Amino acid sequence: MRRKPPLLYNYPLVAALMSIILAQVIKVPISLITKRTWNMKLGFSTGGMPSSHSAAVCSLAAAVGIDEGFSSALFAIAVIVSAITMFDAAGIRRHAGIHATFINRLMSATSDRGRWDSSKALKELLGHRPIEVVVGAIFGIFISIVLDFTIY
Repeated sequence: MRRKPPLLYNYPLVAALMSIILAQVIKVPISLITKRTWNMKLGFSTGGMPSSHSAAVCSLAAAVGIDEGFSSALFAIAVIVSAITMFDAAGIRRHAGIHATFINRLMSATSDRGRWDSSKALKELLGHRPIEVVVGAIFGIFISIVLDFTIY
């Protein structure tokens, strides 16, 4: 019986997970620089710069391409999943966040003062602006390339 290598040898998986973690971590200092606010919650939430979803899927696609070859079926699958994920992040999820903002404002303006529980407000930061998606994609590809040259 052939023994399977440890999970850490799965370069595409490690690259994607590392991209998610690093993208989430750098959201906090980026927010500090651009908005002059220290918000640790950004490290654990959706939305913001860069897109960790885009970083993860593009890192995965790049690592699969490096590992399996850019003409492989696995790379093609990873690219298509990446495109769908990034379209969703910049499109559908972003618009859902915009709708949540309007609904929250409407509820606040039309309810009697003190009767609307703002803790039940809809989450507004759901999706990404296109630039956040692009930066996340570039960041994820960069992480895969760095890991390939340094570890794998």
